[in-house]
Amino acid sequence: MCGIFAYLNYLIPKKREEILELLVNGLKRLEYRGYDSAGVAVDSAASKDISIIKKTGKVALLEEEIKSRSNELDVSGTVETHCGIAHTRWATHGIPNEVNSHPQRSDPRNGFVVVHNGIITNYKAVQTFLEKKGHVFESETDTEIIAKLIYHFHEQHPNYSFRELVENVVQQLEGAFALCFKSKYFPGECVATRRGSPLLVGIKTATRLATDHIPILYGKEDPPPSPAAEADSNPEHRPHGRGEFPTLPRTGSTSEFEPLEDKQVEYFFASDASAVIEHTNRVIYFEDDDVAAVKNGSLSIHRVRRGGDDPHKREITTLKMELQQIMKGNYDFFMQKEIFEQPESVINTMRGRMNFENGTVTLGGIKEYIPEIKRCRRLMLIGCGTSYHSAVATRQLLEELTELPVMVELASDFLDRTTPVFRDDVCFFISQSGETADTLMALRYCKLRGALIIGITNTVGSSICRESHCGVHINAGPEIGVASTKAYTSQFISLVMFALVMSEDRLSLRQRRQEIITGLKNLQHQIGEVLKLDNKVKLLAEDLYKKKSLLIMGRGFNFATCLEGALKVKELTYMHSEGIMAGELKHGPLALVDETMPVLMIVMRDPVYNKCMNALQQVTARSGKPILICEEGDQETMSYCQKSLEVPKTVDCLQGILTVIPMQLLSFHIAVLKGCNVDCPRNLAKSVTVE
Repeated sequence: MCGIFAYLNYLIPKKREEILELLVNGLKRLEYRGYDSAGVAVDSAASKDISIIKKTGKVALLEEEIKSRSNELDVSGTVETHCGIAHTRWATHGIPNEVNSHPQRSDPRNGFVVVHNGIITNYKAVQTFLEKKGHVFESETDTEIIAKLIYHFHEQHPNYSFRELVENVVQQLEGAFALCFKSKYFPGECVATRRGSPLLVGIKTATRLATDHIPILYGKEDPPPSPAAEADSNPEHRPHGRGEFPTLPRTGSTSEFEPLEDKQVEYFFASDASAVIEHTNRVIYFEDDDVAAVKNGSLSIHRVRRGGDDPHKREITTLKMELQQIMKGNYDFFMQKEIFEQPESVINTMRGRMNFENGTVTLGGIKEYIPEIKRCRRLMLIGCGTSYHSAVATRQLLEELTELPVMVELASDFLDRTTPVFRDDVCFFISQSGETADTLMALRYCKLRGALIIGITNTVGSSICRESHCGVHINAGPEIGVASTKAYTSQFISLVMFALVMSEDRLSLRQRRQEIITGLKNLQHQIGEVLKLDNKVKLLAEDLYKKKSLLIMGRGFNFATCLEGALKVKELTYMHSEGIMAGELKHGPLALVDETMPVLMIVMRDPVYNKCMNALQQVTARSGKPILICEEGDQETMSYCQKSLEVPKTVDCLQGILTVIPMQLLSFHIAVLKGCNVDCPRNLAKSVTVE
C-alpha cells in the first residue's frame, strides 16, 4: 500500500532524463502495491529550487506529464550529485487528486518535500499547533504536517543538520510511517526513516563494500521525556499536552560510514526490494526508529530512541531475487503468471525440508523450538484475508496431528477483543508481506505477554520476520499481483509441514503421516493437471461474468476454499460473492437459492461427502443449478449438475490446494471479461500497512 522510491547519485554524472526515467521505473515496479496517484520531486534545472510533478491516476500518466514538461525540466542537462524522490499514493486522508498526492511540500517555495507511507494518528493535533504558528495547509493529507513541521524546526534551529531535523520531527509523530525527505536547503542529501512501515536502501558501488554492516550511531544524551510527561502553562496550543515542541539536544556525532575511497556511489531507497533489484542486490532493511542520512556520499544510520532490542548495526543483505522473477514473461498479467507458477512454488516451499525417501520433515527455522512448542497450552493462528484462510484450511489437520487446541483469529478482531494470551501459548503470525499492520500489532500484543512467536512469511527481512522468535519462510517467490495466489498454497503447505513435524514421534499417526507425505510428493504433478482446466474455467467465466452474485459452498477441509474463492471473486471482479459452510445452508442461506442464483459447490469424496451431498440435493430441489468442483471420474456426483470441474484426488487434508486453483482461475477470467484491473484491483493494496 503506497510506494516509496528515491534515488541519489554522488559523483556519478547522470542526465536529468536518466534520473527521471529511473524514478518513474522505480514507481512502476511498485505499482502492484495499489495506488491512485503518483508524483516525483527533483532539483529544478534553473535554480536551487525543487520541481514537483504529480498526477492522479496511473504512473503512465505521470510519465506523460514529465515528457510534456521536458523543456522546463531541462532533461538533457547533466548533474554529478542529485537526490530525487518519488511516490505512489493510496488515499487515506483526502480524495485522490494532485493536491493530495505526494510528494507533499512545506511551503510554496518547496523548502522541504516528503513522501510518506502509513498513517499519522496525531496529525490533527500537530496541524492545529502549526496553524497557530501561521502555517497554511493546502491539502487534506496527514503527510503535509510532516513537511511543515520540519520546516518549523528548521526556522527555529537553522544550524541543525538535515538528519537532526528529521529526528526531531519523528519524535513528535504517532502512528505508522515510512518517510523519505529532500530539501533545497540540503542539496544532494536524503534522509529516510521508518516506524511500522517497511523501508530499505540499496547500495551500488563500483567495487565491493569494505564491510557488510553499518554501525548504528547514538547521541551523547538521552532523548527528552515523552510529550505526555511534559506540561506547559500556556493553554492555547498543546498538540501533545504541552506548548512548544521540544527539540532533541544536538549529538555532535560526526562518525559516518564511507563505502569507497573515491566515494562514487548510488543509493536507492524503496518500500520494497522489487524496485531496486534491477540496480543492485545489496540492501539494508531499516528497523523501527532508524534515521538513515546520506550526506557527501556517505550513509549513516542513527537511532531516535534507545528502547527495545538493537544489534548496534544493520547488516547488508544480498538479495537472491532476480529481475525476471518480477517480470510477466509470456503472461498478460502478474496474477496469471503466479497462478501458473504454483507447481514450482509448492516445490520451492518443500525444498530442503521434505525428505520423501525416509518420510522426514525438517523446518530449520523452528527446529530448536519444537520441544517447547510440544509443551504448549494451545496454538493460535493469526492473520488477515488470504493468510487467515490458510490458517482455516489447516486448522483441522493441526488439531488432528498435534492434539492441541487450535484457535484461528482475524488479527483485527483479535486486538479488538483484548484476547487473553498466556506464556505457554504458541502464536503463529501469517503474512505474505510480513508487514501487515493488524497482524504486526497482534504479534507485539502476544509477544508482550510472553507467548512464543512464530512468523510465517514470504518476505525476508520483513517486520514479522525480525520480530518473531522463530519462523518459516514459505519461499513462494515474489508475488506481484495484489490478489494472493501462490502465497496461499505455500502458506498452506508450510503449516501442513509443521503438523508433520509435531507428529513425527507418534506411532499411532504413522500411517496418516505417510498418506500426507505421499500426497505432498504428488502435488506438483496434480497442480499441473488442475491448471489444464484453464480453458474450461474460462468458458464458465463467460456464463458468470454478467451475474451480480455468486455463492460458494463446501465444508470440512474445503470450507477454506469457499472463503478464499469468494474473496478472490470480490477482490478481482467487484462482484458480490460469499463463501458458505454447507452445513449452515438450511439456517439461512438457502433462502437465496433459486434458478437465477449462481451456486458453486465443492463436493469431494472425503469424510463429509454425504453431508455435502445433502446440501447439493437441497440446492437442486429448489431449482438451483449448481456448478461442481469434484473428483475426477465421480459420475455419481456429477449427475446432479450440468457443469463441473474435475480435479485429481489426493489425501483429504491437501485437497483444498487442488480445489482452490479453479477458484483462482475463475476469478481471474471473470475479471478479464469484465475489463477489471487484474493486478491492481480498485481500493486494494498488496501490503496493507495501515489499520
